[in-house]
Amino acid sequence: MRFSTFALAVCFSFMATLSHAAGLKLFEVPADAEGAALQAAMWSPCAVPSGEVQLGRATLPGVRDCPIEGDKLPLIVVSHGYGGSYLGHHDTAETLADAGFVVVALNHPDDTSTSSEATHGRPALTNRPTDIKRLIDFMLGASPDAARIDPQRIGFFGFSRGGYTGLVVGGANPDFLQLRPRCQDQADTACRSLDPSSLPTQPLTHDPRIKVLVIADPLSVVFPTADSLKDIRVPLQLWSSERGGDGVFPQDVAAVASHLPVKADFHLVPNSGHFAFLAPCSAGLAKARPELCIDAPDFDRVAFHRDLDAQALAFFREHLAGTVQH
Repeated sequence: MRFSTFALAVCFSFMATLSHAAGLKLFEVPADAEGAALQAAMWSPCAVPSGEVQLGRATLPGVRDCPIEGDKLPLIVVSHGYGGSYLGHHDTAETLADAGFVVVALNHPDDTSTSSEATHGRPALTNRPTDIKRLIDFMLGASPDAARIDPQRIGFFGFSRGGYTGLVVGGANPDFLQLRPRCQDQADTACRSLDPSSLPTQPLTHDPRIKVLVIADPLSVVFPTADSLKDIRVPLQLWSSERGGDGVFPQDVAAVASHLPVKADFHLVPNSGHFAFLAPCSAGLAKARPELCIDAPDFDRVAFHRDLDAQALAFFREHLAGTVQH
C-alpha cells in the first residue's frame, strides 16, 4: 500500500546499474473527460549500442528516445504502489524491454510521490483502474508508437496498490467496506481516513485487453471472498512477501491466491518484507529512507530481483500469444 511520500528526485535514486540497455522515453497522456494528464515512461527494444540516460540525480542504463526496434510487439503496463512513481520498478521494465517488450509505467495522478496526501484515499483507489485504461487507449491510439504494438498481446505488472489495480482491471470487484475495520488497527493515516460510505459499490473499470497479470504483494483486504475475484479469467503470477508490511498482510495475499477461479503461479518469497519488491536502492536512498531499503540480514534484494525479473519475463512470454524473441 504505502510507498512513502518522498520527493520524486529521491525516487530517482532507486536507479541501479544493470547490464541491460533499452530505449527510454518520457511522455504525457493528455487530460480528458476521464481524468488528469498522466506522466509516463516507456522502455522499449533498442538497436543502438548501450548508453546512459540522466534523469535528475540518477543515471540509468539505456538510450534516450531510441526508435523502437521491431513490430507488433507485446505491451506491458506497470502500476506503482502508494505514493510511488513510474521508476519504482525500472529494473523489471529494463529486463522486459531488453527481451523484446514495450513497457509503459505511469504516475497515478492521485497517488504519486508528489500528489497531496488528501488524494491518496478514495480518489486513488477508484481512479487507478481508469488510469490504466486511459494509458492503454493512448498507447494503441494517439501514441506515435502505436503501430509498433500488438493490441492482442497486453500484460500488466503491479505492486502493492498497483497490485490491487491489476486485480481490478483484470476483473475483480473490491469490497471497500472491508477497509474500515482493518484500517483502524493501522498507523497509515490515509488508510484510517477512508470513509467506506463514500466509496463506490458498483464495479470499477475492467479492461479485457489485458491478457496476463503479474502481481506483487497487492493490497488484498478489499478482496475478501471468492465472489470478489470470480471474474478474473486470465493467467496470473502472484508474489507475496513472507513478512508483509505497511498494511499488506501475507495471509491476505494467500487468501487471494486460494480464491482465484484460475490457479495462480504463486511465489512466497522467504525472509522478505513488503518493500523488497521495489528496485534495489542506491546508497543515497538507503541512507535517506532506510525503511524502504533495509532487508533482513539474510535477504539479498539484488539476487531476488534477478529471479523476480526472470520469472516475470518467462510468465509473460508463456502466456502472451506468440513467442517473444529479441
